[in-house]
Amino acid sequence: MGPSATSSLETFEGRLTDNVTDRLPNALASVVAKRMRAAYRNPDPLVAQADLEALARELNRSHPGAAASLREGLAETLTIGRLGVPPTLARTLRSTNSIESMIEICRDHAVNVKRWRDGQMVLRWIAAGMGEAAKQFRRVNGHLHLPALRATLDATIPAVTPAKEDAA
Repeated sequence: MGPSATSSLETFEGRLTDNVTDRLPNALASVVAKRMRAAYRNPDPLVAQADLEALARELNRSHPGAAASLREGLAETLTIGRLGVPPTLARTLRSTNSIESMIEICRDHAVNVKRWRDGQMVLRWIAAGMGEAAKQFRRVNGHLHLPALRATLDATIPAVTPAKEDAA
């Protein structure tokens, strides 16, 4: 998804919309994109999910590839809304720009490597590239909401790794 009139941010929702509409005829693609955007703008993530699932059911018979593409990323695209992330931080988290910027800096940092000897060498160069990228990082918009997001995540997601006491 390229820059739009309202925003130059690349979003997960935008990519999913593009993946779905790329599998549809032009006349139907614009209607589906409009319905998807309306669902993503809905402040209630459960209603948004219901709208998108209904759209996937409608598409399933005539365009199963588009329906499958819609279902594939559905849960991930609605996670920020489900967690109740404030709009300032949500806008930052929905964007892929920061990740893509870091990847590009890592790629540029390693561009002159002609022969990769082993996996450890790759990891060292990636780490060095991330170190270079870190010099260019700025404060995240909405950073004051990060502690509240952390608390919400801790309450929502059970611990995946054992505590240090359990490991000993």
